[in-house]
Amino acid sequence: MQFKSAEQKKQLVYTYLAFMLNGILALSIGSLLPFIRETRGLNYAFAGLLVSLHSVGNLFSSFASGTLSVFIGRKRSILLFNACYALSYVLIIFSGNTYMLAAAYLMTGLARGASSNFGNYTINNLAPGKAGVLNGLHAMFSIGAFSFPIILTVLTRTDADKWIYACYFIVAMGILSWLLYFLIPDQQTPEQGKTGKRSGENGFGFFREPIFYLCTFTLFFYLCAEQGVIGWLITYFEDTGLLSAALSQLMASVLWIMMLAGRLTAAWLSEKVRKERLLLIMAVGFVCFFFWLLLCRDTLLIVIGIMGFGYSMAGIYPTTVSFCGGLIQKYSMAWSFILTTASFGSILMPMIIGRIAESAGIFYGMSSIVVVVLIDLVLIFSLNIYMRRGAGNLQESSGKQS
Repeated sequence: MQFKSAEQKKQLVYTYLAFMLNGILALSIGSLLPFIRETRGLNYAFAGLLVSLHSVGNLFSSFASGTLSVFIGRKRSILLFNACYALSYVLIIFSGNTYMLAAAYLMTGLARGASSNFGNYTINNLAPGKAGVLNGLHAMFSIGAFSFPIILTVLTRTDADKWIYACYFIVAMGILSWLLYFLIPDQQTPEQGKTGKRSGENGFGFFREPIFYLCTFTLFFYLCAEQGVIGWLITYFEDTGLLSAALSQLMASVLWIMMLAGRLTAAWLSEKVRKERLLLIMAVGFVCFFFWLLLCRDTLLIVIGIMGFGYSMAGIYPTTVSFCGGLIQKYSMAWSFILTTASFGSILMPMIIGRIAESAGIFYGMSSIVVVVLIDLVLIFSLNIYMRRGAGNLQESSGKQS
């Protein structure tokens, strides 16, 4: 992908780096949860509520940051919401109050959702419909995601109470993230560069497009599964006794290392294989390896399951987003609605898992994810049929124009 201006190159590089730091924030939620739960004496239900509050903040800012940008610009909007990155962990460090802890988790979601909105929107504008560039963006997220559990494991290897130092690290990363967004040039699409006008319509015509619903609900059920696994994976392994605390943290890093590998592979394959076919292959692996992971009791088989699951699921989100490229360019509000609706999945699933775990056990809580991965497979199969029939020309034509 060639960019015509130095500003566009800066947008790409700084957005990629900021998205990597967003990966650190995202993984801190599940990785630190066992330490926070034990230190503060929290039950499963409240722990699930904390993860869901993170998702509520994510949901709110996914929509609000995009809407606010219409009035104050995308850069000012992301700077406002991203300030919550560092501030949230300042609250976790210095406050033992459960209400303040809940507020902190809500703030982590506000920062994460705004960053997700900004990153996906920016890259889609720079390279509309290009699955490879979007998979590159999410590969950077994976780099941040797999690095944090490793850092946490090193810090807590000899003294579990040192988890608090990981919180100081996140505060520093939050400040760095804000500085990166501050340095990003004001966003300008290729069309804006030629005309000086804002591209995209402010109407709601995307509600008439079938691709809007297929992509939105594919992302909804994907995020149900992703947030359920990321939020509860470490707790599941520890509390079932399948893995030690240190090995459980390591598995979180293995998951994200494989997601990085999967996204880099998807970025490469997206230039050689039809996107819809690639998406379907990843979805089949996603479902099969989740069943494998749920049924395995041997450590080696669990490691293989984690590797396969992470590798398979890696490209589903960015590749699905690439199908929305035309909608996002044509309708300026489309991405906010897609991301906001899809994010409901990441709110509901952690609470459902927490409630089931509290009443029936953590294994049955994790087993509830089976339903959503099967529904997601059906939706991806439907999207595959829709695109093969040539009905998705809106996003395809946009990608060709770029």
